[in-house]
Order: sequence, then C-alpha cells, then structure tokens
Amino acid sequence: MSDTKWRVTVDTDLCIGSGGCVLRAPDGFELDAARQSCPRHEVMASSEAVLDAAENCPVEAITIVEEESGRAVFPPEE
Repeated sequence: MSDTKWRVTVDTDLCIGSGGCVLRAPDGFELDAARQSCPRHEVMASSEAVLDAAENCPVEAITIVEEESGRAVFPPEE
C-alpha cells in the first residue's frame, strides 16, 4: 500500500461480532465488551489486511475512506 491514511468505521447496527476482522487485521480491529467490532484507530495507515477484513465482513459493516480526499476505498463507489 502507500502512505495514504484511511478513516475506518464500523456500523454497529450491522456488525454481528463474527470476529473475522480481528483475525484478518488484529492491528486494525478489536471487539468491544458487547462483541462489536471497532477500529483500533479512527485514522490509520492504508493496509492490505484492513482492506481484506472489510472485503470479507459477512455483513459489510466496515467502511474505509481516504482521509485526505474522502474517496471511498470500501465499499467502492459505483
């Protein structure tokens, strides 16, 4: 990846707490006390692992946008 910074959010209304994101990107995500996923940091360096976690979330609860430009990384703009 590059030096691009990402803003990562998790829609807690969608999250089912499967934990797949934590397994795929342990530096990017953790589960809170309610077993909901949450990003470890609101803004983080772009990462293949974080993108993989978002792409494989069973309920598509993870959103990634470029911090500087606001361009959607995941889900991609149509």
